Amino acid sequence: MDALKLITQDQIKEEAPQIRIGNTVKVHVKIREGERERIQIFEGTIIARNNSGVSETFTVRRVSYGVGVERVFPIHSPNVAKVENVRIGKVRRAKLYYLRDRVGKSAKVKQKLR
Repeated sequence: MDALKLITQDQIKEEAPQIRIGNTVKVHVKIREGERERIQIFEGTIIARNNSGVSETFTVRRVSYGVGVERVFPIHSPNVAKVENVRIGKVRRAKLYYLRDRVGKSAKVKQKLR
């Protein structure tokens, strides 16, 4: 068990992004196309956060051309270059799966005023 912990400690990012449920974020993802590498930005609302340690992931949802798109990102992946907070959401749930059934303004998360 200690050997497993030693291996996983090397893969964990020291500066893991501060991710909270309900926040609207821009996730900068490295995309490889042949020999070239570029960064693609995926902006949406964080609806879930799963697991812990090296395998920790978060799910980001956005509506693109009227179709809901969800992507799951590993927090400690080297392909996730950066996570920027755009808005801080005010939520009372750990999982926001109910947003999948909503359309229009009701699918938005209220902004938290500091």
